Amino acid sequence: MKKISKFASAATNVIIIAMLLTLTFVSFSGQYSSFVFTAANDRPYYKGNTARNEVALMINVYWGTEYLDDILKVLENHKAKCTFFVGGSWASKNSDYLGKMIANGHEIGNHGYFHKDHAKLNYQQNKAEITSNNTLVKGLTGYTMTLFAPPSGSYSDTTLKVAQEVGMQVIMWSRDTIDWRDKDSSLVYSRATNKIGAGDMILMHPTAHTLAALGDILSYYENNNLTPVTVSQIIKQEII
Repeated sequence: MKKISKFASAATNVIIIAMLLTLTFVSFSGQYSSFVFTAANDRPYYKGNTARNEVALMINVYWGTEYLDDILKVLENHKAKCTFFVGGSWASKNSDYLGKMIANGHEIGNHGYFHKDHAKLNYQQNKAEITSNNTLVKGLTGYTMTLFAPPSGSYSDTTLKVAQEVGMQVIMWSRDTIDWRDKDSSLVYSRATNKIGAGDMILMHPTAHTLAALGDILSYYENNNLTPVTVSQIIKQEII
């Protein structure tokens, strides 16, 4: 009987402790229910904070320079901000466009130096691709890039390790316009707007058909109370 009594007493204590922890958690989560986590520091972001009415345009640049002036103008006309993920081989020849992007309040991110498949690169190769681009852009503009978008969305655990070591967050996307393949402005528009919601990150490139659709895309966001912001802004984790 004494053993049973001791067991029952211990079980009761466990239940009481569990109840107290549950109540504490409920109280805590109720008070901080808007705390938003979208990714761990060592994992990529596929989507941003859904607690704010924001979307982010991600424009990857290795080519399409001839469309950038007009793209910048459309963004300015709509008071929209975006993140340009630039390749190092492109940036080395286009420092003037880097300056224009920065001057217009846009963000610049790292898209590797030679557009390699990072999942197939070893540690040293991953690091060289990322850091050489960081060094280049910093030297040309004084701008420090903090985001890395792997070319073709291809990465490995080694890529993530290198990015974390050099203080960069790996960025993917939630919407892909596939504008590099499908040269159709109506498709670009529908992929950038259909069922779009807060936190979405939309992948684009500087193409003629993307430029043709961009104004209408931004108007759609405006009409649906969605604000285009930089990737750094949309992935902010905070208490609302």
